[in-house]
Amino acid sequence: MSRPTADPVQGVRGRGAPARRVLRPAGRALRPAARALAALGLALSLAACSSLIGEKDIGPAADPSSPAAGAAAGTAPGAAPQASGAAVLPYDVRPLLKPAHKFLGVSADAAPASMDSIRNFTDQAGKAPNLIEFYSGWGDNFDVQGARNAWNAGAVPYVAWEPFTVSLADIAAGKSDDYIRGYAAAIRNLNVPVALSFAHEMNGGWYAWGTKHATAQDFVAAYRHVHDVFAQLGAADVIWAWSPNSINPMPGVQLQPYFPGDTYVDWVGIIGYYTHLEVGTFESLYGATLREIRQFTAKPFLIAETASEPGARKQADIANLAAGVMQHPDCLGFIWFDYNKEVDWRIDSDPQSAAAFKRAVSDGRFGFDVRNP
Repeated sequence: MSRPTADPVQGVRGRGAPARRVLRPAGRALRPAARALAALGLALSLAACSSLIGEKDIGPAADPSSPAAGAAAGTAPGAAPQASGAAVLPYDVRPLLKPAHKFLGVSADAAPASMDSIRNFTDQAGKAPNLIEFYSGWGDNFDVQGARNAWNAGAVPYVAWEPFTVSLADIAAGKSDDYIRGYAAAIRNLNVPVALSFAHEMNGGWYAWGTKHATAQDFVAAYRHVHDVFAQLGAADVIWAWSPNSINPMPGVQLQPYFPGDTYVDWVGIIGYYTHLEVGTFESLYGATLREIRQFTAKPFLIAETASEPGARKQADIANLAAGVMQHPDCLGFIWFDYNKEVDWRIDSDPQSAAAFKRAVSDGRFGFDVRNP
């Protein structure tokens, strides 16, 4: 898709994350096939994790009596917690990697720190989202409370982690390891599923980590390094998303050199928006990108950011998006960018669009219980 104007600090205006203060300062890791065994081993070894990171204080392990720990152990909300002192296993995310039904995702104003916009989205859509995306700048703490808010509302938190003020080469060289360890420890201790997309849209030139500032080798090395630091700390509750932009604006940039490998990726996230500048079909937006990706990985894919500009075509765009997701068994669902930012991307930018969105997601295959997929 053609890109809106880019802001090197706040992201892509009209499409990127809301304005926010920016303070962005190995071996192979355990992957889905090994997660069951890893859960047992990690339960016995979490107490020794600090030895992996020297003197850095990574905080206490998750409290077995906390709601997050209860959910991780399969305990329903309100049920009796595990006995005091019982080992808390890392949350088993494997059932969420390719669920039978589709994710209905959203990124919305101030969410999930505040859930007001999520409640409004739910009212307009006729059902609650079960995937909530938010943005985190390099140097920001992981938003534990926001992630907890999303999970308690029945949604997997999805973090777009943006390394604005550090180079990918420096990340790969370990210069941000203390920060990464603290972030990983916060996710590990929360112990609910967290989808994490590091340095999204790396195949475009509009971000500080994109093609104008880093090579594909830089990206892969940084991505793998971040992943491996998380694995060393036992943060096994992470779903790893690799999220390129649709190749339409830069068809000459090959995606395979940017792919970290199946060992490091759970979900492929494709980013592309319905705009007035292009033919608005699922195939025209995502087809070429998906065909290229399928040459080197069979990982399930998610439309990781999308929306439609306001106008006469918006209702048709919404219907086309929903139909396209349903026509692809390997598509996990989509995340709608529900902001009024330069243009009104929100589902309720007009009453007709709101009604069209409600119709489109009324299909029972959209949305499911993330605790029992």
